[in-house]
Amino acid sequence: MKRCIGLFDSGSGGLSVLREVVKLLPDARYIYYADNAYCPYGNKSRDYIVERSKAVTEHLLHQGVEVIVIACNTATAAAVKELRATYDIPFVGMEPAVKPAAALTRSGVAGVLATASTLGAEKYRTTKSYYEGGCRIVEHVGKGFVELVEAGILDGPEAEATVRASLEPLLAEGADVIVLGCTHYPFLLPLMQRIAGPGVTFIDPAPAVARQVVRVLGEKIPGRTAGNHSIDIQLEASGELGPLTRIYGLVAG
Repeated sequence: MKRCIGLFDSGSGGLSVLREVVKLLPDARYIYYADNAYCPYGNKSRDYIVERSKAVTEHLLHQGVEVIVIACNTATAAAVKELRATYDIPFVGMEPAVKPAAALTRSGVAGVLATASTLGAEKYRTTKSYYEGGCRIVEHVGKGFVELVEAGILDGPEAEATVRASLEPLLAEGADVIVLGCTHYPFLLPLMQRIAGPGVTFIDPAPAVARQVVRVLGEKIPGRTAGNHSIDIQLEASGELGPLTRIYGLVAG
């Protein structure tokens, strides 16, 4: 019988996490919920995000999921403690990937791109304080990044101007390693790499999250990828499904 895994995000960004989980568990059944009627989460209050996270969690539980992946940095920071305390099911959240960034930097400066809510959350501030003794950590809000991805605008003049406005301040500070602190941001990674140049490393925490999902389910991490498997994925949304299926086409392709 297939394992049933639920994932949710404020929109399409969590598909970057789904992509990595599927590589490790291609035979599972997936239900991905985009709460895009309320997207973005990054400018909402903590109480609002907790309320939405609970509503989505209950929807996924009614469909028999065994584990829920909070494929959203903002929702993880705001709601993961309360979700774990309220529901008797494992939750896997996004981790601020500051530790690997601090270990990888050669310049002594690590950058973090994230939403305002993530950067202001206790989870991020605690992680930052633990590792900033070994390097300087600078951050910037990826302003407009979520909206670009939801609109499917991943390149071109508008995307480049928006990405430059948030990325260049980190580069000016000397950051040679940059953490992608929002699951939407990996879809803009080719553009970011082109702007930053080959001397800058970007860290996407999604592969580490996928490995944690495997551990939580008690599975073994296989030495293969999904390949040509017929993947069982159910896409759902609180708003229009079109933007989600458009971005999923990029992931699946």
